[in-house]
Amino acid sequence: MEPSAYTGREAMAISTPLFTQHSREWQANRYVYPVISRRSRGLSIGVNLNPDKACNFDCVYCSVDRKTPGKGREVDLPTLRAELDHMLGLAASGALFADGPLSETPAELKRINDVAFSGDGEPTACPAFGDAARLAAELIAARSLEAKIVVITNATLLAKPEVAQALAFLDAHRGEVWAKLDAGTEAYYQLVDRTKVPLARVLDNLRACGRLRPIVIQSLFMRLQGEPPTPAEIAAYIGRLRDLLADGCRIALVQVYTTARQTAESFVSPLTNAEVDAIAHQVRAIGVEAEAYYGPA
Repeated sequence: MEPSAYTGREAMAISTPLFTQHSREWQANRYVYPVISRRSRGLSIGVNLNPDKACNFDCVYCSVDRKTPGKGREVDLPTLRAELDHMLGLAASGALFADGPLSETPAELKRINDVAFSGDGEPTACPAFGDAARLAAELIAARSLEAKIVVITNATLLAKPEVAQALAFLDAHRGEVWAKLDAGTEAYYQLVDRTKVPLARVLDNLRACGRLRPIVIQSLFMRLQGEPPTPAEIAAYIGRLRDLLADGCRIALVQVYTTARQTAESFVSPLTNAEVDAIAHQVRAIGVEAEAYYGPA
């Protein structure tokens, strides 16, 4: 897998309220939903492999409503296939943008960028992840589309053999791994991501995964109780990136962003544009490409 050229700095001038709308609900679908994504700079077709809303992170900034029950744990692959094939067809024909909220999509964003495994939990935790990845590749190829397949992951399960096998398959099918790293210290990581998985395991998984393929790092920073992350925390985070690079992890891009939608906890609020830019600048200073994404306008 070689990620395509990243030209996000030019695309940051595009602003639309659609960027704040990431609902996993679309018509009668159970698994597949459309998103106009600021980080994909176009249409991202989401695949929710966690309809039960189960996740091994409980991030303070999560936008998933976990107070309402999910829709069951099992993923029915024939239903997923039908939904994804239908969505790809609507997107390819342009019918997806004909009415409803997506009718307001700017012309430059009416492009299929990717099929993204994300949703209401950690997609690699789903037993059907590998089968779903192969299904997505098959459907994209059948329609002769150039869409990528993006795995948006918290990186906790990348070492599982079945996950590693699925990622190896995606390497040959325009696959990309977008992996989370929100902290430089264990204390801040636990404060933000609230998980039983130690930061060391995430770093080990990122290192191993990035040695096999270039990866994208996604890093969300925010205010907690009105306070931004300390300079010491950001310095520790930059140090983690530097260590990964030194250990052979290939980082194609770091996406530095802040909250743009309603969060799980009321004490979370977005950083200013200048604060996001300052973190991205520090990432670039160690020789890594970085894109900055801001809070709601």
